[in-house]
Amino acid sequence: MSNSKPNILLIYTGGTIGMVKDFKTGVLKAFNFNSLLNKIPELQLLDCNINTVSFKEPIDSSNMNPEYWVQIAELVETNYNEFDGFVILHGSDTMSYTASAISFMLENLSKPVVFTGSQLPIGDLRTDAKENLITSIQVASLQKNGIPVIQEVCLYFEYKLYRANRTTKINAEHFQAFDSPNYRELAESGVHLKINKKYLFKPEANKALKVHKNFNNNIALIKLFPGITKNVIESIFNTPNLKAVILETYGAGNCTTESWFINLLEQNISKGIHIINITQCSGGSVMMGHYETSSNLKSIGVISGKDITTEAAVCKLMYLLGEDISKENFKNLYEMPIRGEMM
Repeated sequence: MSNSKPNILLIYTGGTIGMVKDFKTGVLKAFNFNSLLNKIPELQLLDCNINTVSFKEPIDSSNMNPEYWVQIAELVETNYNEFDGFVILHGSDTMSYTASAISFMLENLSKPVVFTGSQLPIGDLRTDAKENLITSIQVASLQKNGIPVIQEVCLYFEYKLYRANRTTKINAEHFQAFDSPNYRELAESGVHLKINKKYLFKPEANKALKVHKNFNNNIALIKLFPGITKNVIESIFNTPNLKAVILETYGAGNCTTESWFINLLEQNISKGIHIINITQCSGGSVMMGHYETSSNLKSIGVISGKDITTEAAVCKLMYLLGEDISKENFKNLYEMPIRGEMM
């Protein structure tokens, strides 16, 4: 790119942020993003050029799935050379899933991809949409010596910029809807926009963007609870074409030591089904073997999810299964950070 203003592409997939209320009927309807500058004149104060593109049919984020993830990734891929940064507007309910998935899909990303949304529609009197949108575009356009300051997939909400694959939605009605329990925010917006430079992802220099589009969603997520029965867990493992299971265990990766449970996991691992251990806790990490109640899991070959979020664990699993990696390499690859998603 030349020394002219950064070019930012705004991608609208759906969600509350793109809704305006018809004041006669009170019904919410999709906003025409071509008239964005007219609706939010403050955007003209930003030192960048803004183009917009929308899904032909904006979707509620509850209907999000890997096919839509591919559409988003392809919009970034197609426009990658023409734009300096991307802002993706998305419903908040599954934003952490989509943003995590996109982080795995975009290998060697060297430009900002910022997800944002809102709790209230853009036309509401007390909306959080304007601030989220304005600052997300500002973050996406930040450059130093012609190079983007942010070079990863992020999520911006209520004055904080997070690494996307470290986030989880924590509240359905507060403006502060997201948190990053195991990783500091990348930036904070106040009177000044403060960037926490040492926490930014640093991609390998001068490598071409590679977009991965194959996801395998033949997986299951089991949240353990006291009293969970053998029949329930067995029925999940008997699912046709099942490739992997994520176990949400207690605390630092602990579970029942009942022989039926450990034997069931061991039998399925021997069949080639990958089993990932992540914690139910909102913060902290799995440390298999730290307590007696997790040492059995370690010995039978359960994969440690360390401090990964559930959202990133799901998306990383689908991504790695789609890469068709050998069983021997799978455990090693899952247990190492590939996009800064775990320690």
